[in-house]
Amino acid sequence: MVTPAAAQTTTATSSFQVTATVLKLCSVTATNLAFGDYTPTAASDQTSTLTVLCTTNTPYTIALNLGTAASATARAMTSAGTSTTLNYVLYRDASRTAVWGETTGTDTQAGTGTGTNQAITVYGRVPANQRPQPGSYTDTVTVTLTY
Repeated sequence: MVTPAAAQTTTATSSFQVTATVLKLCSVTATNLAFGDYTPTAASDQTSTLTVLCTTNTPYTIALNLGTAASATARAMTSAGTSTTLNYVLYRDASRTAVWGETTGTDTQAGTGTGTNQAITVYGRVPANQRPQPGSYTDTVTVTLTY
């Protein structure tokens, strides 16, 4: 009995590299801070949340400006049709001792990205004993995320 010849197979191989560059990338969003009704005899405390998303191990700094209605040194809300203001302060800590500002290393918030959303609380206070006219008061604060 004759056996057919085994089929000859031949292979060739090669290789290639797979590459990618992960860029530093960050984004920030913010919820509104609503103090509600203000009674001059008591301070009003509320919070807002900043959500930061940065690539893993990306260092960042968050600054908050004085707002659109601020005097040179203090944040203030204004009311349409009045000349009065309602002062407020934004803090980086729950005990409301570390004022939030724009000077890196002094009054900003630093962090490092984790690749997932990081919630950062802004603690706000409208101090007691102000005497504004009745009305609705507003201001707009700009959040600057540097990375």
